[in-house]
Amino acid sequence: MKNSIKEIRSSAKLSQAELAKRCNVSRQTINAIENDKYDPTLQLAFDIASELDTTVDKLFTSSSKKKK
Repeated sequence: MKNSIKEIRSSAKLSQAELAKRCNVSRQTINAIENDKYDPTLQLAFDIASELDTTVDKLFTSSSKKKK
């Protein structure tokens, strides 16, 4: 699953550590999600979206979607 968390987080001037604290996870979890090494739970995806003032569908894109 591809995501745009890093870009949105950076533009919001939040560090990985601050986003992690707000979402009650470790900084390593945020790092792993940003680097496509871990797919978050649905609840965590909603928490991240909420903290970044966006929606889940704007944060994540299925890597299996076929290009038109």
